[in-house]
Amino acid sequence: MESARYPLHQENTIKRHRYGGAGWLVWGRIILGSRTDLHVQSVTMKGTIYRDVFLEQYVRLFRGAMGAEFLFMDDNARPHHANIEDECLQSEDITRMDWTAYSPDLNPIEHVWDMLGRRIAARQPSPICLPELWRALLDEWRNIP
Repeated sequence: MESARYPLHQENTIKRHRYGGAGWLVWGRIILGSRTDLHVQSVTMKGTIYRDVFLEQYVRLFRGAMGAEFLFMDDNARPHHANIEDECLQSEDITRMDWTAYSPDLNPIEHVWDMLGRRIAARQPSPICLPELWRALLDEWRNIP
């Protein structure tokens, strides 16, 4: 929303591409100086998908490997804070890091997502269809230092 107090300046805006409006779940994890593979699925993120795919299959197992000192940090997206996520984390005795919502500067993965987005936007030629975007995401993720 533009107002006299907060005018929209071109240098502060980013053109977004919706790639046909398809819903994709794109996620990866960073920890201790490394990263996992990037996962791309053709679904829209919902709380049940987040719990079933991410928390149950990865976070729970990783917490088991790391032990009681494990502290989980997510990106504060709305589906990550539904009751079913809280119940899942509590049932597995997983502590979620408490931090302010909408504070991307406090979350290192947000900087990685920004870098990935910039690398995709800089590709020549730009991806023009979903399969090209999918390949570009995987290529750029692997090439992030």
